[in-house]
Amino acid sequence: MGKVGGQIIFYEDRNFQGRAYECSSDCPELSSHFSRCNSVRVESGAWVLYERPNYMGHQYILTRGEYPEYQRWMGFNETIRSCRLIRTGSGMHRLRIYDQPEFKGQMMELSDDVPMLSEHFRQREVHSCNVLDGAWVFYEHPNYRGRQYLLEKGEYRRFTDWNAMHPTVGSIRRVENF
Repeated sequence: MGKVGGQIIFYEDRNFQGRAYECSSDCPELSSHFSRCNSVRVESGAWVLYERPNYMGHQYILTRGEYPEYQRWMGFNETIRSCRLIRTGSGMHRLRIYDQPEFKGQMMELSDDVPMLSEHFRQREVHSCNVLDGAWVFYEHPNYRGRQYLLEKGEYRRFTDWNAMHPTVGSIRRVENF
């Protein structure tokens, strides 16, 4: 049997060089372990990295693999201050999105990735959603680009519930399908 949970290694320099810090659980404050993060190795699990302490700021979702420089995880800079292991659930994926707050207006149910939401949904604005199964990522732009927002199982009555500043969603991806 494989290890339960996840393991991630942060490196201060590019290409897995410099001071390293290994982590296997949620960590609300990473600055005591390293001052900057330029590369990451995800040994197991799916992780969300945050640019600020206490799971705040820009989010970056990483699955198993190697990221030799911060641009590989679409990072804006070398600042990572907290991280959390993503609870992906049973392996099933079901999501309902709505074009109005409070689960009103046009609804669309998803169970697969959507690289260009505007091709399937009347508009690019998602004002509320209900994650029925799995973990999902909303991207600001089509083809999984731009700001990322992690959504785990639960109800999100308005876009501010997933920490977005506006309701624009360009693409949607299941966390386990990177």
